[in-house]
Parts: sequence; structure tokens; C-alpha cells
Amino acid sequence: MAGLRLGPLVRYVDWETGTSATVWVETDRACTVGVACAGGGGGTARTFLVAGHHYALVVVTGLTPGSAVEYEVVLDGERAWPPADSPLPPGTLRTPPVPATGAVVAFGSCRWAAPTEGAADPVGPDVLDTLAARLAADPAGDRPDVLLLLGDQVYADETSAATRAWIARHRRETGTGAAAPPDQVADYEEYTRLYDESWGDPDLRRLLSTVPTCMIFDDHDVIDDWNTSAAWVAEMRATPWWHERIIGGLMSYWVYQHIGNLSPAELAEDELYAAVLAADDGTEALRAFAERAEADPATVRWSYRRDFGRTRLLMVDTRAARVLEERHRAMLDAEEADWLREQAFDDPGGVDHLLVGTSLPWLLPPMVHFAEGWHAALCRGERGPRWARFGEWLRRRADLEHWAAFTTSFHRLTDTIAEVGRQDAAPATVSVLSGDVHHAYVAEPAWPAGQRPRSRVFQLTCSPLHNAVPLVMRMSFRFGWSRFAKAAGHLLARHGRVARPAIRWERAGGPWFGNQLMTLTLRGRTARLRLEKADAGAGRPRRDTDREGARLVRVMERDLTEGA
Repeated sequence: MAGLRLGPLVRYVDWETGTSATVWVETDRACTVGVACAGGGGGTARTFLVAGHHYALVVVTGLTPGSAVEYEVVLDGERAWPPADSPLPPGTLRTPPVPATGAVVAFGSCRWAAPTEGAADPVGPDVLDTLAARLAADPAGDRPDVLLLLGDQVYADETSAATRAWIARHRRETGTGAAAPPDQVADYEEYTRLYDESWGDPDLRRLLSTVPTCMIFDDHDVIDDWNTSAAWVAEMRATPWWHERIIGGLMSYWVYQHIGNLSPAELAEDELYAAVLAADDGTEALRAFAERAEADPATVRWSYRRDFGRTRLLMVDTRAARVLEERHRAMLDAEEADWLREQAFDDPGGVDHLLVGTSLPWLLPPMVHFAEGWHAALCRGERGPRWARFGEWLRRRADLEHWAAFTTSFHRLTDTIAEVGRQDAAPATVSVLSGDVHHAYVAEPAWPAGQRPRSRVFQLTCSPLHNAVPLVMRMSFRFGWSRFAKAAGHLLARHGRVARPAIRWERAGGPWFGNQLMTLTLRGRTARLRLEKADAGAGRPRRDTDREGARLVRVMERDLTEGA
């Protein structure tokens, strides 16, 4: 009898009609996967095969707008979720009312897999596990309509002790991956271990079976500093184990994360998805796609758009779409940048809130921003070849690769945000949602007199979901917002002959540290932001608790549209 290996994950929910959704699963053998909803509605799909693993993305139809229904997963007619001997409840499919009056959007990034139950957690309680426990304890309570995972869903280059032991056994048994580092994954099969470890967590599994998710990768989904420079790419391509690593990374991202980001209509038009479904074994079709994507990133668009009523999300790939030639560096290639601009301006007056999801922050602490612009100028030769070599050395050691390090892209994104916000029927808010930097903060830009947008504009940064930040980095991020640090940044920019940006920005909140989650509650043209942290909760009552007694503690809450 077929069994469920991972999932179910609720991925896409239709906000236009409120009648359909998609559910992703991995099974242990080929089978027909069914999703059956209490009171009617459901769908079936035959599994597809990639590298010996079986998956299905089931399109569920017949749902009622504005409803919440429990569902079961059946494999070849036998119930597989929830298991008969498991305390886990059935999954839940929640659909918005039509028309939707608002949306609740939670987001964060950077999640090491939580240790197994009973094991000590060196980085503190996982915020998603803690959220799962709160929702289970109060099913009728407030919950996000969608969870945005903004990168580093798995860590291919920072594996756990259990995964390192598994990798060692796997390589001994198969003879694969001999040249790869012993503490990093080498290929598709080893990537599947990362998802088993992360998504097999019972608390996370419960959460993902009921809260829809949108995902985008960042560097650790492949390797630290992925695509930081042309010199880095050339060096990695000369490394004997890199090719299988990047191909396995792109293939597994497509299977585990990307296809679930797409609507049923987009899937129906996707030639690769059709080819993989039609094949007895989709491995070669998917591998050929990954080979093309690695050789020429412009052949693939990982970015996508989702509309939640009158809230629009533009989730932007800031890793694979980069242009790395030093004199023409860009965070997004020309086609990707045009796509972002077109989507931002589509349907004027039809959007109350515009969200730009990018794993890397647009607005950093000013000192860090100017340091990144300075080093980018050095790398392109503004101060000669010796400084250029120093700049490349520094870039890799200090992770100087955010929007500020791609000066043209930074200015283009800034201009797009400003122009959207100056429209007659501008959104009430334009928010850039980011992670990556292992702390949280709110920044608000200011434009020169006469150029201020009608929209309130924010950089909202939140990470990690479950990770750590060294003390020296905490001190650096706090210092980076200071007046002295800003002055030092201006001196660096002057040395690199870097023009000052057209905007100024100040910290409006933070920095905050810990395992944390931001939530935007968007109702009509109002926006409210909340930051919660997972607290170990020693000695506290077990209200809002997970298996370790942790709870979510509210750190900050504020109205983003007050006074607009």
C-alpha cells in the first residue's frame, strides 16, 4: 500500500473565485493521490516520478468561498492523512470571501530544520513550530491567510549532525558524491534528505497542511553567496562537485517549492510541468531544464505574482536572475526587471497594498548600504586593479551582495516604487518584504520635497525563523544605524566615487533579534504590522505553547497607515 512521505502542503488558494486550491505531497511509490473535503469538493492526480521519488500536486475544486473545510489525503483509495494512529488533525482548506475585504500575510526567512523531539535546540524554539502549536490550541483564533517563506528554506551548506551521518552512509552505499564536502549536500538525492528533515517535523507539517505558502529561494538553498560575482561563478564551475550540486538544487527547488507557487492556470500552460507529468520518468526533462537554467539564467523566470484580493504580491528572484559582469552588474536581468515594473503598474487603482517579496533587503542600515556601494565601485575598477582585487576578496568574506551592491538595480527599484506610489490611484502602502540578515527592523524612506509618493513606503525585514546571529553581527547591525556609522559610510562612498541615492531612510523600528515572524494585517486601505518572537517560556503556563513549552511573544505592533 502506498504511503505519504511528505506533506500535505497547502500551496495555492484561488482568491479570485474562492473555489479552488492546490495540495502538494510526496509519496513512497507511484499511486493516485486524492484530496477529499468534508461536505464536498476535492481532486485527484497521478504521481509523477523524479529521480526515484514520487510527487503530486492535486488541484482541489468545488470549494465554497469564505469557508474552512477539513480534508483527507487518500492514496489509491486508502486514507493516508491524517494517519489512523496519529494525533495530527486533518488538514484544513480555507478560502477567502469573494470579494475579499483584506488579507493577513505572515513572512520570514532562514529556517534551520528543528531538532527531533526531545533534543536540545541550540538556537532556541522554532517560530513556525510555535505558531503551529498556537493554531492547534485555538483553531478559531487569528491565523495568517498566507505564509511567505523568503529564502533559506533548507541549508544545503550547513547540515545537521544527523544529516551529515546520513550523507556519509549514503555515499558509502552508492559511491556518489565522493568529491563533495562531507558536510554539504552533493546532488538531488541528498537534497531530498534536507526536505525530509525540515518538512517532516510534525509541528511544521501540521502548519503547512492548513496555511497556504508562497516560497522563493535564497543562497543557502544552494550555497552561501550563490552568484555573488562572475569570478565566484567561474571558480565554482571549475570545482568538480559543483555541477551536480547546482543541478540538484535547481531540480529540487522546482519540485519542492516552485510548482506550488503557481496557479492551476499557470501550471496548465507550463511546458516543463506538462512534460514531467506525461513522462514515465520526468528526471531527464527536469534535468535538461536545470542544465539550461544554470547555463543561461535568463531562460527561466522564478519570480511570480499572486493577488490576494486587492493586495498584490510580486515575489522576486534575486539570486538566479543576476547579471554579474562587473561593468553591468544587475540584481535582475533586463527582462526580469521589465516584468517587475509591468506587474507593479498593472491594473491602476485595483491594488490597495503592493508587496514586493525579495529575500535580500532593499534598504539596509545606511553604513552597510554605503559600504556595499563602495565595494561595488572598487570591484568595477573605479580605484584601479589593486582595489578591484581587494573588493572581490572583501565581497565574499563580508556578504556584500544586497541591492546596494547592484547600484543600477537599487535605483531602478527605488524609481519603480516611487512612480507606483505617485499615481493618482496609488496603493495605500508599498512594502518591500525581506529576510536574510538574521534580525528584524522597519525602515521608512523619505523623498525630496515635491517627490514624495502618495503611498506609505516601508522596508520590512524579518529573519530568522529558526537560526542564530553571532554577537559581533548584532553589535554591527545596531551600530550600522548610528549617526557616526552613517558618516563613516558617506566617507566610503566618497572614496568609491559613489553618488548618493535620491532618498534618505531612517530606522522606524528595531533592530530585533531572535526567532521571529512578522505579520501584516491588511483591511481595505489600512495596514497593521505585528512582530512576534518565539520565547522558550520557562516556568510559564502552557498557553500558546509547543512541545517545548515555547510561546509567541508580541514584540511590536503598529499601524502603518496612521496619518497617511
